[in-house]
Amino acid sequence: MKRAWIPAVIVAGVALVALLPVFVKSDYPLGVMIGVLLAISLGAAWNIIGGFAGQYSVGHSAYFGIGAYSIVVLLGRGLAPWWGALAGSFIAAAVALLVGSITLRLRGAYFVLASIAVAEILRLLALWAKSITNGAEGILVGEFPPLTLAGHTITDFTGKPPFFYMALGLAVFCVAVNAVIAHTKLGYYLQAIREDQDAAWSLGIPLSLYKNAALLISAALAAQAGALTATYVSFMDPNSMLGLDVSVRAVLVCILGGVGTIWGPVAGAIVFTLLDEVLLRYLTQSHLLGLGALLIAAILFLPDGLMGLVTRLRQRSRA
Repeated sequence: MKRAWIPAVIVAGVALVALLPVFVKSDYPLGVMIGVLLAISLGAAWNIIGGFAGQYSVGHSAYFGIGAYSIVVLLGRGLAPWWGALAGSFIAAAVALLVGSITLRLRGAYFVLASIAVAEILRLLALWAKSITNGAEGILVGEFPPLTLAGHTITDFTGKPPFFYMALGLAVFCVAVNAVIAHTKLGYYLQAIREDQDAAWSLGIPLSLYKNAALLISAALAAQAGALTATYVSFMDPNSMLGLDVSVRAVLVCILGGVGTIWGPVAGAIVFTLLDEVLLRYLTQSHLLGLGALLIAAILFLPDGLMGLVTRLRQRSRA
């Protein structure tokens, strides 16, 4: 009963965030908030395989890019974007099953290198398949068809508010999936695998089955984040959607917020995105250097992330 108020607080917080476009008319803060929400979605997607299962994939740009290219290519062929996003998730999940059956047999640095190799292979394929992806020249996203219900137009996707609400919905969904997994048998088994794979195997936990399940879910959510990102920025090319920096961003968001925690991707995405915006404004030429220095400091002094710091402070206050 002590924690019965938590769901009410979460719902109230989401409702307050949803009111932001009503009171904020400037495009810049809405754009920053959309960036935060997209970072939450990508971080929460990675957290399932990297946080709960302890498999540090640095190749999630592969699934992110699959979602991005699926929705844009299919939109250019007349398919509604929501069906393109769904197709992207299915394709990413299928690729994850194929990749996971091979790479998840590896451990530690070998798995990290294998995940990077998969993403790089897909990036090179996107550069090569010019008839589909337009190669290095990229694709300019066309206009969205209006979303209608019973003959009434709900939104025509003009301006930032429609993308804000889609990003908010996706972020809430991804965090909710993390929360559900964390409190089910799948989550407990993944955490056991993360702590000691050999001990988990000796207890009868099928390592391959559960690691592949985590990668499949993670890939499908990352594809959704990629699809929404591609449609929001209105332009995509292999380097921006399948580049290593996409994967690194997902990992850093979780490391900064707290790997393997439900709220870590949320806290990490907020801090990471805001720091990136501030440094980009005041350190235009070297903002990546400044951001890297701050993240190194966070890793050194906050090894458990921001959520680990909150947990320690709560323990001290109780003591």
